[in-house]
Amino acid sequence: MLSLKKGRYAARFAETAQDLQAAQQLRARAFFGPSGTEAAEAGKDTTYDARLDADDFDQICTHVLVEDQRDGRLVCCFRILPLSAGREIGRSYSAQYYELSGLEAFDGPMVEMGRFCMDPECRDPDILRIAWAAMTAYVDENGVEMLFGCSSFKGTDAEAYLDAFAMLKERHLAPKRFLPRVKAPSVFRFAQKLRRKPDLKRAALAMPPLLRTYLLMGGWVSDHAVVDARMNTLHVFTGLEIRAIPPARKRLLRTAAG
Repeated sequence: MLSLKKGRYAARFAETAQDLQAAQQLRARAFFGPSGTEAAEAGKDTTYDARLDADDFDQICTHVLVEDQRDGRLVCCFRILPLSAGREIGRSYSAQYYELSGLEAFDGPMVEMGRFCMDPECRDPDILRIAWAAMTAYVDENGVEMLFGCSSFKGTDAEAYLDAFAMLKERHLAPKRFLPRVKAPSVFRFAQKLRRKPDLKRAALAMPPLLRTYLLMGGWVSDHAVVDARMNTLHVFTGLEIRAIPPARKRLLRTAAG
């Protein structure tokens, strides 16, 4: 049972239907705005209830909640889907959008980390730190050998992120044996299209915090981004072999999780 406290924040597993609903409400605010009007204006499915971000994967995932200990406010959440090995990769959320046969031969426990979000009103970097500490504790306790998921850029305009995509192409593409292939109907093939050298400062500023953390630990990405109109995002498949995490960073994560 996960129970992790650092400073103002505490991380735990969701235990009740009310816990799950709180996570779904936070996800809706983070992804679609407080009233859901952003989703409607972006031309998404009008049957979608923007008060709750929910799907069938919620019922088969474990949900992690990060709360402010002062008032119990939920400030961050994500869900995890454990897989015994790569042969189960087709069960994942990511497999809806990426052709992942290159990962089917991975012979070790895997976890998909999904629907990661923070309260839009919160900017404390300690929230991200304790979220990763919670993930680290889970990885260590369960012998996980690979983390993966979809890392999202807000909006569907690739022009706003060309330097970030150029840096991903230059430094962080997946190994060929793992490289996801195109499956989604609408994608931005940045590794194929971009010929520019990245402006590293602009690239760093545009990189989503979750993806930035993956990359700092040695993570890699697909060579294309999926245009997800319903979620109003561009997302890249992201993978991280646990053994590839630099020792110094691994020590920091385990210190935070201890």
